[in-house]
Amino acid sequence: MDQDQTRDGHLAAAIRKATWRLIPFLCLAYTVNFLDRVNVGFAALHMNEDLGFSPSVYGFGAGIFFLGYIAFEVPSNLALHRFGARIWIARIMISWGLVACAMALVWSETSFYVMRFLLGVAEAGFFPGIILYLTYWFPAAERARIVAVFMASVPLATVFGGPVSGALLNMHGFFGLAGWHWLFLIEGLPAIVLGVLALKVLTDKPADAKWLTPDERQALTERMEAEDAVAKEIGYSEIGAAMTRPRVLALGLLWFLIVIGLYGMGFWLPQVIQSYGLDDLSIGFITAIPYVFAAVCMVLWGRRSDRIGERRWHIALPLLVASAAFACSAYTGPLVPTMIALTVATVGFYATLGPFWSLPTAFLAGTGAAAGLALVNSIGNIAGFAGAYIVGILREATGSFSAALLFLAVALALGGLMALCFKEPETARR
Repeated sequence: MDQDQTRDGHLAAAIRKATWRLIPFLCLAYTVNFLDRVNVGFAALHMNEDLGFSPSVYGFGAGIFFLGYIAFEVPSNLALHRFGARIWIARIMISWGLVACAMALVWSETSFYVMRFLLGVAEAGFFPGIILYLTYWFPAAERARIVAVFMASVPLATVFGGPVSGALLNMHGFFGLAGWHWLFLIEGLPAIVLGVLALKVLTDKPADAKWLTPDERQALTERMEAEDAVAKEIGYSEIGAAMTRPRVLALGLLWFLIVIGLYGMGFWLPQVIQSYGLDDLSIGFITAIPYVFAAVCMVLWGRRSDRIGERRWHIALPLLVASAAFACSAYTGPLVPTMIALTVATVGFYATLGPFWSLPTAFLAGTGAAAGLALVNSIGNIAGFAGAYIVGILREATGSFSAALLFLAVALALGGLMALCFKEPETARR
């Protein structure tokens, strides 16, 4: 009994150290990642007028990012599994940082499409690679909380990025450049710096962690190897199985419906607020409001999911609430009630993220995990292209955002209903 308690103590200490060493850095990296992906929403406040882009052109360009992202997602994650997370994550970050800065060179529709596509290629594999990396370090019972804390970076990217982006747009004319040029140049640089730092901060697996004591390394390594063995018994550890099984494909479809809401807000919220006649800096601060609440609630919801060992309702209920809020926002009219409705919607679909990504990591293992997580994310991110483009078409065709908001509401309602039909794997409840 004493030996078990000692081993559990070493395990808890190892998890605590891994959390403090890895999670803050990964959160910062993902904050920069998401900001570089969606800052085009702020750039569009002036870029569209400067370059003559219509809503459909902007929507297509914002969404074409995901075609490059999807095309290279699975190969990138397999490369991470093969070469190690430290080197591969650093490579991804430096690549996307360079392309993000180069977005300032856009001068036409074609160049906009090409640069957004290349940004997707550069970023491919980062998010599912991090999810895979977390499965090397954190047991399944901790995963919804850890994933929720990590993914709180997404709303935080807008909390801090919104005001910063608004301020950068006010640099218009400095050294002869437009404000949106400065936005792309300055917001792309942190990714390059963090990519270099990743080589120092990240460690591939617990067995390689010199910053853990020998007992802590052994306890965490044994726990993760035991869970990996269970996942291989009940799940999919080979590429073929992970890429073809209905459970994996169903999760991809569910993620598709969630992503429609995620990027529907990310790409278009600044323009929704702009329609009320506000200046750039005000737009930046108001855009941040929904994401402050989302960052807090998603961590609390992820902890609750871990505590009671339930995933399905923790995904379905927030999606249904978000759907209702999006539907209300289409008819609220004035800015204040519209922002209240959009805040509730944002909290809803962000709250699902921790519980959702705990599901595939419970039954995918080995190269199957690398391929399966990338496939789920790839299927889902088709919505990043399709959703952004459809919102642009609806906005252009109707002259308002009401139809687009109803479209987002329907997608999330379908996601909530689908989540209720999903059968949780055994390890998700352990």
